[in-house]
Amino acid sequence: MKFGMRKPSIKKRVAAGTSIKRQVVHRTGLKMPKGYGWLRNPKKAAYNKVYNKTTFNIFKLIKKLFK
Repeated sequence: MKFGMRKPSIKKRVAAGTSIKRQVVHRTGLKMPKGYGWLRNPKKAAYNKVYNKTTFNIFKLIKKLFK
């Protein structure tokens, strides 16, 4: 598990928005409401919850500094 700052990746940011799997799920209406990740994939949901609490995004940090 990672602690601290996340290393940004432009390649991954672009891939996440243009993924075919994401487009198919979104357009077919299989997308679940927020908070239902525990039903769809509990192991991944647990990992993501811990990861998001132990790391931070450098872009959000910069945004807060210049606000």
